[in-house]
Amino acid sequence: MQHPNAHFLAQPWLASLQRWTRQEDGFRVPTLDDTVAAMDAAGVQTGVLSAWHGPQGALISNEEVAQCLAAHPDRFIGLASVDLYRPMQAVRELRRCVTELGFSGLRIVPWLWGLPPDDRRYYPLYAECVALGVPFCTQVGHTGPLLSSEPGRPIPHLEHVALDFPELTIVGGHVGAPWTQEVISLAHKFPNVYLDTSAYKMKRLPPDFVSFLRDGGARKVLFGSNYPMLSPADCLEGWEDLALSEADAARVLRGNAEAVFGLSGAV
Repeated sequence: MQHPNAHFLAQPWLASLQRWTRQEDGFRVPTLDDTVAAMDAAGVQTGVLSAWHGPQGALISNEEVAQCLAAHPDRFIGLASVDLYRPMQAVRELRRCVTELGFSGLRIVPWLWGLPPDDRRYYPLYAECVALGVPFCTQVGHTGPLLSSEPGRPIPHLEHVALDFPELTIVGGHVGAPWTQEVISLAHKFPNVYLDTSAYKMKRLPPDFVSFLRDGGARKVLFGSNYPMLSPADCLEGWEDLALSEADAARVLRGNAEAVFGLSGAV
């Protein structure tokens, strides 16, 4: 999820998401209280807030995310985002975010850069993630925004990363559609590759992803929302219809996030 500012929500590539979510008049800029209230409405204790950085600069800065964490340290953890075009500066900023600001990982959105995750500019950051003991979070699959989907292909791009960095924990968001089987195969193949359900309501998950969840895949899946485009409560629509066991439900809603991000008490 993200706690967006007006600059982020004014980006022209969000137009397609506005149509899909029937918010053609534009997304309203939420207050931090709004964001917490949206979590409360769905019974979410801990939200993972992402910074956003692209070629045009910071869209949601690391400092803005840090302010949210400082205001509600019991409700949020942070994911840093950095400038891929300045690799040494990016490594130092990631290190600062984790060691000084208390962030819990790195998130880069490939379609925003037009660079797949096996591009050489990511690689110093992967090494730093391993050294810091934090995960790399990214997007897999097609892009909702009006930009190319190619950087989100799981195979070969994300597979190359998992092969080159077997110690790196990777979280692929947005279930990988239309290449869902590709991303499922990576979660099966690599112990440190996880998936999250962000940007999908449970009732709209692809059938092959639902089958994966019911057949052992719940150990590798984290619940996500993509707030404010979709609220956590919206994304839980159809949860009961998945008919997961109590243990698997706890893994998807809490346990896997605890393992990946070092959380305590997330729902």
